[in-house]
Amino acid sequence: MTETASPAPTDTPPDRLCVDPSSPFHNAELLQRGIGIRFKGVEKTNVEEYCVSEGWVRLAVGKTLDRHGKQMTVKLQGTVEPYFES
Repeated sequence: MTETASPAPTDTPPDRLCVDPSSPFHNAELLQRGIGIRFKGVEKTNVEEYCVSEGWVRLAVGKTLDRHGKQMTVKLQGTVEPYFES
């Protein structure tokens, strides 16, 4: 008997992920699955983009938009710990 095993989803979030659909680091499937971010040990809910290897997150700053219609962000350096919520 041969069984074709479907690829199991990885339990480790990607090194870099962005919520902006125009970004090359955007992955809708992973975002729908639900990813949480701990930055310097504190749960953050307004993360627009993160990179674990470089140690930074981009956080949304209010509801202000830039001239291209995208949310204004601030880039902070520190320890980033992504995890799957479900």
